Amino acid sequence: MIIIEIQHSNDGSTAVLHEVVADRNKAEQKYHNTLAYAAVSSVNVHSVVMMDDYGGRVKGETYYHGDMPDAE
Repeated sequence: MIIIEIQHSNDGSTAVLHEVVADRNKAEQKYHNTLAYAAVSSVNVHSVVMMDDYGGRVKGETYYHGDMPDAE
């Protein structure tokens, strides 16, 4: 499983972090731990996605904090 964390700041910058976790249960743990951080972060838009090894989306969630950035 692949856990992807996307942090989009109001200044328009975006950071993408990822981790590959072989065990499904450990991947679920990483996903939920990262979501817990995203829920209270100061990043304007903070997303976490769990994907399978073939790029299929398993689950994902996004938290919006503060003003929404302008769409490009």
